[in-house]
Amino acid sequence: MPTILTLYEFPEEQAQQIREIAPDYELKSAPIKEVTPEQIREADILVGWNRKLEPDAVESENLKWVQAWSAGVDYFPLDRLAEKKVLLTNAGGVHAIPISEHIFAVLLAMSRNLHGNIRSQALGKWDKSGSYGEVSGLTMVIVGTGHIGRATAKLAKAFGMRTIGVRHSGRPEDQIDEMYRTDGIREAFAQGDVIVNILPLTDETRHFFDRESFGYMKKGSLFINVGRGQSVDTEAMIEALDSGILSGAALDVFEQEPLPEDHSLWTREDVILTPHVAGNTDHYNVRAAEIFLDNLRAFVQGNTLPRNLVDYSKKY
Repeated sequence: MPTILTLYEFPEEQAQQIREIAPDYELKSAPIKEVTPEQIREADILVGWNRKLEPDAVESENLKWVQAWSAGVDYFPLDRLAEKKVLLTNAGGVHAIPISEHIFAVLLAMSRNLHGNIRSQALGKWDKSGSYGEVSGLTMVIVGTGHIGRATAKLAKAFGMRTIGVRHSGRPEDQIDEMYRTDGIREAFAQGDVIVNILPLTDETRHFFDRESFGYMKKGSLFINVGRGQSVDTEAMIEALDSGILSGAALDVFEQEPLPEDHSLWTREDVILTPHVAGNTDHYNVRAAEIFLDNLRAFVQGNTLPRNLVDYSKKY
């Protein structure tokens, strides 16, 4: 009997849905830290991923489909999975609400100097100094206009902001006033008061934000990174902060995680740091399970998986 192995514990209601959708499959569960090589090798469908057992997954003769429990798949052995013709789907879309809200949480905090007020509170100081701006009327440049980018643009429009998008194809998108291809960042960045990075990590996006990219930005712009740490040259970003090209930065991801305790970013008053939590939400597992269930219905019927099928040629 073919097996569905999940590294996450589905609530009984969803587990029953899986059994009803795929009655010819046996549903097995193993905690992600306790799953064995044998269980991985026996699975036809794997829900979740454990990098320690990667060799067993890519060498398996049974594995046909992996449903990632994350949106990013840059840490998967994509070439090997493609070679084995294993389908891979991700959890893209799960993060759209929490990350877009996180973007606006840090944007409003920096615009209204809340980060400065919080530091003053910790010191017991009544300090009204600092800049108190407004986001209405500003231009936001969203680099990466997938699920999260579209949700962010919708919020930006609600706040009265102008929106510019940057994507590889340059294809227009609702809620985006103007769209540029990635080779048009010089013109796009020059207009941005707020630059938001939501790029996945690929060979093309590694250090996408380098000295040249930051040099295109208008003086005093704000940089927000909720994409991938490795898509930003950290030293180039710090130089942009020091030179005044950037008035501040809100960073949830970093080239090295955890961020070293002695890193200079910790003590900068023009930076808000969060420990890679922008996508965290109490609703995560429910939304990810809905993606899996939709894909499972198609899989057992021999149809193309409808949600978040990874294109190995693009690596996302």
